[in-house]
Amino acid sequence: MRVDLFDFELPNERIALRPARPRDAACMLLVRGQEGLADKTVLDLPDLLEPGDVLVFNDTRVIPAQLEGRRGEAKIGATLHKRVDLRRWQAFIRNAKRLRVGDVATFGGGVTAIAEERLEDGSFVLFFEGDEPVEVLLDRAGTMPLPPYIAGKRATDERDQKDYQTMFAKEDGAVAAPTAALHFTDRLMAKIAERGIATETLTLHVGAGTFLPVKAEDTENHKMHSEWGRIEQDVADRLNEARARGNRVIAVGTTSLRLLESATGEDKVIRPFAGDTDIFITPGYTFRAIDGLMTNFHLPKSTLFMLVSALMGRERMQEAYAHAIANEYRFYSYGDSSLLLP
Repeated sequence: MRVDLFDFELPNERIALRPARPRDAACMLLVRGQEGLADKTVLDLPDLLEPGDVLVFNDTRVIPAQLEGRRGEAKIGATLHKRVDLRRWQAFIRNAKRLRVGDVATFGGGVTAIAEERLEDGSFVLFFEGDEPVEVLLDRAGTMPLPPYIAGKRATDERDQKDYQTMFAKEDGAVAAPTAALHFTDRLMAKIAERGIATETLTLHVGAGTFLPVKAEDTENHKMHSEWGRIEQDVADRLNEARARGNRVIAVGTTSLRLLESATGEDKVIRPFAGDTDIFITPGYTFRAIDGLMTNFHLPKSTLFMLVSALMGRERMQEAYAHAIANEYRFYSYGDSSLLLP
């Protein structure tokens, strides 16, 4: 499909630079089949689902993956986006023309890394020197990697250390937050439990590739970034049991959705999973694992807008986004939410 079919005009002022406070006070647009659109808030979520339905969250934790440093006299920046092993990470490099294979980059706190390999996409494999775990080095040298559409408008600050982390975060490894879950609070989780809605978690370490623009003119020519994920056997079993009794599996965020779909066969059975996935979902895809999606509002011509168009229909989502823009919904990572129920 042509990528320009997924374009739309978004006024710059609709991009959220801070989250709603409290988080569960964010607006939420209900898109249910071909019914009329309904303006809700995130706190309404439990009343829009049925007892026995299951919400699936991503428990990945964002690491301080943004590094500023030097190679000799040249300034460079590194955004880690995928772990290779205990001491190696793939990284997008700013001012990459000043970095060659074999060079040593020096970052804050005396952290150093060797540029071991340059990959086809222009990123580098960095080997972090020393005996301390890389996580310790990043805590010393790194900052929270805010998305470019926020970082380009303001500096990262202490508030972002908490704001850009979900309440479920426990597995270190993401360089971008699973932002749909940023809306959840203890108050909302108590209402979900009271309603009899179940919750499960999986892990998908979101990479910086999620922010890369689609440069191809046709979706067939776009190469999707890969990310590492895991679904445990007992989680898969409970999700299959829920669907077998007629309840719905609702993915909280496109990261949860993509991992669930990666782990599910044509027989619609969700299986345990541990490994990389580069699933690219566009209109025409047949969903196997999920019955709905809670997600924020995405960029024009992005793979994520293609995903929601696959779930609900492209024209339906163009209509929903036009409604959101006209009614001053807030977009992107710190923005408002939508509940998509086919």
